[in-house]
Amino acid sequence: MALIVQKYGGTSVGSVERIQNVARRVAKFKARGHQVVVVVSAISGETNRLIALAKEIQSHPNPRELDVLVATGEQASIALLAMALMDLGIRAKSYTGAQVRIVTDNAFTKARILRIDEENIRADLDAGSVVVVAGFQGVDEKGNITTLGRGGSDTTGVALAAALKADECQIYTDVDGVYTTDPRIVPEARRLKTITFEEMLEMASLGSKVLQIRAVEFAGKYKVKLRVLSSFEERGEGTLITFEEDINMENPIISGIAFNRDEAKITVLGVPDRPGIAHQILETVAAANIDVDMIIQNVGADGATDFTFTVHRNDYANVLKRLKQAQGKIGAREINGDERTAKVSVVGVGMRSHAGIASTMFRTLAGEGINIQMISTSEIKISVVIDEKYLELAVRVLHKAFDLEQAG
Repeated sequence: MALIVQKYGGTSVGSVERIQNVARRVAKFKARGHQVVVVVSAISGETNRLIALAKEIQSHPNPRELDVLVATGEQASIALLAMALMDLGIRAKSYTGAQVRIVTDNAFTKARILRIDEENIRADLDAGSVVVVAGFQGVDEKGNITTLGRGGSDTTGVALAAALKADECQIYTDVDGVYTTDPRIVPEARRLKTITFEEMLEMASLGSKVLQIRAVEFAGKYKVKLRVLSSFEERGEGTLITFEEDINMENPIISGIAFNRDEAKITVLGVPDRPGIAHQILETVAAANIDVDMIIQNVGADGATDFTFTVHRNDYANVLKRLKQAQGKIGAREINGDERTAKVSVVGVGMRSHAGIASTMFRTLAGEGINIQMISTSEIKISVVIDEKYLELAVRVLHKAFDLEQAG
């Protein structure tokens, strides 16, 4: 008997029929003698509907009240799934994040989990029930409902698996695993049997939408065995996300090509070339709670230098406005930007022991006339910023250059 945490996304519970399909799948695991905790998202499209409703009332909805509102989406899903399980003769009990006591900080709309009180869940499991938990939500120390940000149900599932010391956390999505890249762009993309936590963390941070980055971080930190599977296929092993030393891997040099369309580039020109200038620029951005991705500072000349960085495209206008307001204080000659850029990355633990990856990547892009605007590297990834219009071409040619196509 194993303790398994399963997470189902919004498309997996997108209709009554799909909710019943999830219940039948859970019932099969229960019939094998396993203890099962199920984490579910809101029905597909429901969170967007609720946010749009809030914006009809307030152009910038109050964060606390927005969390109260959007948390109701998952509340509907857990009740419906619990009913579907009961209809199959299975004991089931639903819990909101507050009822479990998934305790978070008070950063509304993007809270972080601090701890989980799992005693009630354990008691229900021991009593033979399937426990159904609302993903994406928790409660702060003062009892306020909080949400974990988009994709937060993945984080809920992994965090519960860590707290319960589950044997496996299974993430069910509308794809049957992690692919070498998005099959919608490269039809020859191959499903990976295994991928390391390090690689998955890089893929998630670089734009892969299969798993939320915080969920991968949780899984890596607490060594939760994580598997990505399809909600719509009964068979298949999916992709196992694990540690390098856990299994004998095929050990390819490159595991995948990740990309992000939502990059925007900002350049601060002619700032004084002195200590502290980078802090001064980025402090202005951090004050708005905006994350910066890639950063480049040119070599100074004649006492001045240029500073370039990227942010999410949704933050572009806000950052540009704030920097122009602070232009005099910073001492910049000019501030400009481009919100039509994209990031493409090659990822693989094999890069540690193989030379020539960067030269292959740059040669391939140059061969297609694709100009590289920025470069960032780590031990297991190389990322470049390019013009958005070349994104899909870049992904296709790099996928081919690193021999990631399906065999046969």
